Amino acid sequence: MKKIAYITLGCKLNYAETSTYERELVRNGLETVQWNEDADIFLVNTCSVTEHSDKKCRNIIRKVHRLRPDADIVVTGCYAQLKKSEIEKIKGVRFVFGAEEKPLVVPKILELAGIPVPASCSSMRRDFFPAYSSGERTRSFLKVQDGCDYFCTYCTVPYARGRSRNMPVSEIVAEAEKIAASGIREIVLTGVNTGDFGKSTGEKFIDLLKALDQVDGIERYRISSIEPNLLTEEIVDWIASGTKFLPHFHIPLQSGSDTVLKEMGRRYDTAAFESKIRYIRDKMEKPGNPKVFFGIDVIVGFPGETEGLFMETYGFLKDRIKPAFIHIFPYSKRAGTKAAERTDQVQDSVKTMRVQQLEALCETLHEEFIASQKGLKCKVLFESSEKNGMMSGYTENYIRVERPYDGSMAGKIIETEI
Repeated sequence: MKKIAYITLGCKLNYAETSTYERELVRNGLETVQWNEDADIFLVNTCSVTEHSDKKCRNIIRKVHRLRPDADIVVTGCYAQLKKSEIEKIKGVRFVFGAEEKPLVVPKILELAGIPVPASCSSMRRDFFPAYSSGERTRSFLKVQDGCDYFCTYCTVPYARGRSRNMPVSEIVAEAEKIAASGIREIVLTGVNTGDFGKSTGEKFIDLLKALDQVDGIERYRISSIEPNLLTEEIVDWIASGTKFLPHFHIPLQSGSDTVLKEMGRRYDTAAFESKIRYIRDKMEKPGNPKVFFGIDVIVGFPGETEGLFMETYGFLKDRIKPAFIHIFPYSKRAGTKAAERTDQVQDSVKTMRVQQLEALCETLHEEFIASQKGLKCKVLFESSEKNGMMSGYTENYIRVERPYDGSMAGKIIETEI
């Protein structure tokens, strides 16, 4: 039996896709091993969100070849789409598959392993690669959308992932039913621009949410990153009416300065963003209910971001939004984007300082959010893993809770006082 190891870099969407490759390959006769074991084939699923991501991908591919010089290396993912010819020159690399070639990954690996390719693999759809993660007892990441049509001035994702597209609602519901049949109780909806669902099928994102809400066996849903302009009042009103969708939103802000937002090519201003956050809180934060967890993406050091413009972002987060968590990214110059051509680039040392300032703010805001929930009874989905005699899980609003390990609680939703 041929052995294969998997290395996944980047986002949860990549993680879901790697998991799908693995299920198909195991089903057809390959054995999964760890990346530092004696594998015959390596599948590396790459990321290219920053220049550092590209470098990390190259280093890992080279490290794999040094570890197993006789092994075949198959590379896919965003870096594979953007820099295919560059990767093909790295020793040990046998195949490189870009965004539209993902359905070829499993058939080619089966051929490398000397295994006949079943008709189900050969006939996989070419317009959209369906995927969900497995292997965890409590949570699965379900891909509902791919690609992006926004073309923000700093971002290469539309080039790496292609245009916005999706499968029909009915097919995604069928994927969710498979997840439920495996015993998993929570699904996180993921995509490149998740809320843009429906572009290729004429459906709406809320149509998908309502259909998924009816899937037996799944008790909780979270929406992964969603653009503020796509998180509509209709969606918020429906979630707040009493559904399986949880009070947890990951929303990209990118900057709290209207000047910077305009130069980034974003589709909202700070007033619209603040209004959306306030609307969600007003609808969902009722007495006795958990507060809404907002995770906010921010980029620091965008070209032309002066100290004053950065402080607009800092003040906007600290005084007006007060999220539970801030995901902070220093701006990375990406070839082929408008922002990369600008001459007013911010020094790396300045970016580092601004990242540190926001990290300190994030720590304060996160502690305040957790403190505000103490004494509240929340529902925790406990995981099966044990560490130092403890088990952990997450509340509806994404507070991590620990308690002494009790195997009978694993995979169950337990009411717990914070």
